[in-house]
Amino acid sequence: MAKILIQIIPFLVGTAFFSFCDLVVYRLPRGEKILLGRSRCEHCGKVLPPQDLVPVMGWLTRRGHCRFCGGSIPVHCLAMEVTGGLLSLLMAWKYGGGWALEEGGLGLSWRAWWALLVAGILVMVARMDGKTNLIPDPLNGALLAAGIWSGLLFPSPGWTARLLGTVCVSLPMYLLCRVIPDAFGGGDIKLMAAAGLMLGWQRNLLAFFLALLGGGAVAAVLLLTARIKPRDHLAFGPYLCAGIGVSMLFGDKILAWYLG
Repeated sequence: MAKILIQIIPFLVGTAFFSFCDLVVYRLPRGEKILLGRSRCEHCGKVLPPQDLVPVMGWLTRRGHCRFCGGSIPVHCLAMEVTGGLLSLLMAWKYGGGWALEEGGLGLSWRAWWALLVAGILVMVARMDGKTNLIPDPLNGALLAAGIWSGLLFPSPGWTARLLGTVCVSLPMYLLCRVIPDAFGGGDIKLMAAAGLMLGWQRNLLAFFLALLGGGAVAAVLLLTARIKPRDHLAFGPYLCAGIGVSMLFGDKILAWYLG
């Protein structure tokens, strides 16, 4: 039983946090207050009772429908919560668990808590940019704060590498935009500056390279299948977020393999 709880509690933590992230993605573009106001059905507007807001179980028990009007609750709400739970388990596996306050809490070490926070921010940025083609400054600010926190908690990379990371990608992106207007969005540039403070210059370059590979591959497929036209805009934020996430988790091993 104890071993099961050790796995369940971090999973539940992740589902709850990503349920909040889903709320942010819904409310922020609408200008609604994030921390105030009850959750309501987007179809009938009625306040949802607490039991319907329990992550994962609330969706499953109602079979994805509002108890009042029967309106469908998007499946991405369930997917978001499950993703959060799985990512929480991944962070606990990679960075260790912790139950005492000095170690962390709720089965996650402090580094695992930090990584889960960053993962949530990246998922919110990716979804916001995919929906609106904009990356809100508050989310970039949250990633910047996470980078400062990591610099205070973790000795590597050093502050010199972190400060170089803030400009090694964002500055060339900005200069390119001066030559080719709208080559990148302002939110993309700020995102890579914040990521650089968190990752350091080497892993930030890797993150950008991975984003170019992923974004380029998807764009090529969409062009070949005529789903987009050459002049259409493709949100780059989701690929930047994917590159940042991979570089955060596995960047050291990828760089060691490439350089070794």
